Amino acid sequence: MNNRFLVALLGWLLGGLAPTADAARAPRPNIIFLLADDLGYGDVNCNNPAGKIATPNLDRLAAAGMRFTDAHTTSSVCTPTRYSLLTGRYNWRSRLQSGVLGGLSPRLIEPGRLTVAALLQQHGYHTAAVGKWHLGLDWVKFKDQPAPELNDIEKSNQVWSVDFTQPIAGGPNSVGFEYYFGIAASLDMVPYTFIENNRVTIVPTVNRSFPMTAGKARGQTRRGPSAPDFEAEQVLPTLTRKAVDYVASRAAEAKAGKPFFLYVPFASPHTPIAPTEKFRGKSGLSPYADFVMETDWAVGEILAALDRHRFADNTLVFFASDNGCSPAAEIAELRAAGHEPNGPWRGTKADIWDGGHRVPFLACWPGQVKPGTTSDQLISLVDLMATCADIIGVRLPDHAGEDSVSFLPALQGRAEMPLREALVHHSINGKFAIRQGQWKLELCPGSGGWSAPRDLPAEKQGLPAIQLYDMAADRAEAMNLQAEHPEVVARLTKLLEKYVADGRSTPGQPQPNDGQIDLWKKTKPQSKKP
Repeated sequence: MNNRFLVALLGWLLGGLAPTADAARAPRPNIIFLLADDLGYGDVNCNNPAGKIATPNLDRLAAAGMRFTDAHTTSSVCTPTRYSLLTGRYNWRSRLQSGVLGGLSPRLIEPGRLTVAALLQQHGYHTAAVGKWHLGLDWVKFKDQPAPELNDIEKSNQVWSVDFTQPIAGGPNSVGFEYYFGIAASLDMVPYTFIENNRVTIVPTVNRSFPMTAGKARGQTRRGPSAPDFEAEQVLPTLTRKAVDYVASRAAEAKAGKPFFLYVPFASPHTPIAPTEKFRGKSGLSPYADFVMETDWAVGEILAALDRHRFADNTLVFFASDNGCSPAAEIAELRAAGHEPNGPWRGTKADIWDGGHRVPFLACWPGQVKPGTTSDQLISLVDLMATCADIIGVRLPDHAGEDSVSFLPALQGRAEMPLREALVHHSINGKFAIRQGQWKLELCPGSGGWSAPRDLPAEKQGLPAIQLYDMAADRAEAMNLQAEHPEVVARLTKLLEKYVADGRSTPGQPQPNDGQIDLWKKTKPQSKKP
């Protein structure tokens, strides 16, 4: 990022301009959402000054805008988070109520459902996505070949069932993105080939896998169809170049008053942990730390492109992660070196504890977001839909963005009261939690994910079936207060049940869920009601 971007922001700050109360009066901004993959809250240095990984571009972005300290994904894993981000609807209302999709899984976003991209496209934006999709695609199967189940991550007898020469349906182009370039799912899932709009760029013809961690004998990615020249370490540079090229391509239309929305879901620092040679060893910590640094570099390249093409002054840039840091990052080794990838929060990716879903969240928008500010508002990536609608001055229909709450007042420094009534969390195993104010209720005895104690029947662990934490006093979620505060348990349980029954958590007409929702997952307490 060069100096012009920061100079513009500094000039605004020194000039003492107040944020505009009505964003619709200002020119509609370009909107960019940068989404890291498995990056922990504490991996960004501005969130964790004691951290050991340098993230200069993200730190500059935070200094130029606002840093949210209580931002969450709706799920502690990949696919569900992406669903909520793009639809403004809790992931567990869809037919995927646990786990994630594979690269060959069918589409998850329902036909006809409004997305952020479709909303902005309807109101004059050009829309593009560059990166990891991971929301399912409707591949053409060879005759008499089995189709993968919704969340079946590539059974070995199915990975060659796809006719990769055929157009792909149900992808980004079908949900509001006019242009797409990227990969089908996580970088450790087949097929290993790039997709542009509705076709693979090179037909997979070889069977291969990649090391899960560069330079270390720690397993391989799933084996299966790959383009002959596809290399894992080239994915991040390729996606970065494509995002930069897209920004350049919008220069003429932007001057004519047509803004753009660019969604960039990186595939890093998720496994395979594959930094390029330029970044290998750069952190002095581990391949994962090197990959974090390369992801930060990618952010810097995109911000520099905004500056180069004179977009910086009218572009709203968001940066977040899709869930907490994964155990695949070798968290114990990072801790031994003095780095806490998930910051002070308990748990990791996949867990119901905050380490699974509290993520870095940065926003920069010259003239609207005051530089160097911090917000402790409780927000979620599901709120992007309502925030974008608020920015362009439109109201969402009842059947869209059912769980999305605008945080535009927080961005503009106008939020004096909590914007959200409550926020629902979800783990990889489909366990629920609800947060309201200081209180967080978890409907499971353990992590609901990968950390110990795992998702086992409460009676077998000697643990209460539910957990209640005072997050204001106990951010480590160490003291379960469910027995001391039965009235809080009852209130939050009732509220969560209402959110499920209504098919929404925001004001409006009740909406249907896509299936029956089991809040308790066989861990419902047997004691009498409090």
